[in-house]
Amino acid sequence: MILGMKTLLALVSGIALGTSVVAAPPSELPELGDTSSAIISPEMERRLGQDFLKQLRSQIPTVDDPILKYYTKLQLYELATHSQLKQVLLFPVLIDAEQINAFAAPGGIVGINLGLFLHAMDVHEYSSVLAHELAHLSQRHFARNVEAQQRMTLPTLIGFLAGAAIMATGSSEAGLAAISGAQAIAQSQQLRYSRGREQEADRIGLTTLWRAGLDTDATARMFARMQRAYRFTERPPEFLLTHPVTEKRITDARNQSAGYEKVPISSSREYQFMRARVRMHFAENGTKALDEAKNLADDESVNQYALALANDRAGMHDQAVQLAQTLHQESPGSILLCATFAELLINADKTQEALDLLAHRLVINPDNQPFAILYARALNASARHNDAKDVLWRQATINEDDVDVWYDLAETAGLAGDIVGVHRARAEFFALNGDYQNAIQHLQYALSLVTKPSQRLIASLEQRLLDLRTQAEAARET
Repeated sequence: MILGMKTLLALVSGIALGTSVVAAPPSELPELGDTSSAIISPEMERRLGQDFLKQLRSQIPTVDDPILKYYTKLQLYELATHSQLKQVLLFPVLIDAEQINAFAAPGGIVGINLGLFLHAMDVHEYSSVLAHELAHLSQRHFARNVEAQQRMTLPTLIGFLAGAAIMATGSSEAGLAAISGAQAIAQSQQLRYSRGREQEADRIGLTTLWRAGLDTDATARMFARMQRAYRFTERPPEFLLTHPVTEKRITDARNQSAGYEKVPISSSREYQFMRARVRMHFAENGTKALDEAKNLADDESVNQYALALANDRAGMHDQAVQLAQTLHQESPGSILLCATFAELLINADKTQEALDLLAHRLVINPDNQPFAILYARALNASARHNDAKDVLWRQATINEDDVDVWYDLAETAGLAGDIVGVHRARAEFFALNGDYQNAIQHLQYALSLVTKPSQRLIASLEQRLLDLRTQAEAARET
């Protein structure tokens, strides 16, 4: 039985945040036999992951904040170095949803809801969730899931799994529509199967935490907090319905953690900065943001960071800049604080100060994405659109899978009067969202607008057009 691409994509959502934990020693775990390679190759996993990501982007709002994206990517890669992943190539996607969830998809896709920052009180709890998802990837749970499905006659299962990632973001109507054809027996059999994978991910995830010098007790704390948060709600998040947090599982997590040698535990102020940033992001308006920032009970610097963002939301840009400047001066080496200071300078129309700051930092940190993105914004604010376009083209080359960079590049190319560049960038934006029809149309427009003889440009556009047509045909076949 050979599963089609759409069927395989539907199975992706079955690897989501779970809540079961069993005890295991902190020693090196034996490598499991990988019979799944005969069914789905790593290359096929990569393709499936990219197709799934395109599907996800087209249905779920993602975060375009370069500072939050940078922090998320940095922390995920740092944690991955302590995992069992053999080839660390990850594609984090930050989802703009308050519900707590994270999931892993084949090909190194890791989805993280912003709500995780709201519910994880420290970097240890936050990392406990990510370590769990990295374990799904290192153990190739998706491929092993596919192998198991070939032994099951459960066609109705596919519809059930297809909507899981959407429902996890709070888009319950869309998710329910996607799973409307599933039967209860299919759900039941899959859940019994998936819990074994979740238990395995929990064991390996705790080992990853320990190797990273993080608090292994954080897993139990996270479970207990989730249990309390949703104890009295009429309908808890979908992942808690399928993987309920019980007292036994919390106890198991604590028992397992007790088997690990304790290491000195440090806090992360920068995680708290990002947590405050998310809280300000979800504030209804500037007034609500100010009220929340003034009532935070965090570290003084974290409160100051939140207040700076809240003042910015409320239109009090000078106050925001002053607060951010103080923080930056206290910790001049912090990329997050420097980027935030630059961001608020731009919002306060202090563009030359922002340009000077960012130009200096880009000498120290060449190609740093948040610095480069903010530098391009400051250049645009100074009507230096061609310079901004050059900065963004370089970023698009370095981060070719980042839809937000391509979107910004299309807008900036338009401001610079580069209409060919507009259509090239839009083509890549649509391609990354799986809309090949629009992508191809924009490249055709770009080709028709080339007026000066440029064999190199024409050849490049024609080759890219051929690539997109090939991708579109492959998508239709699956």
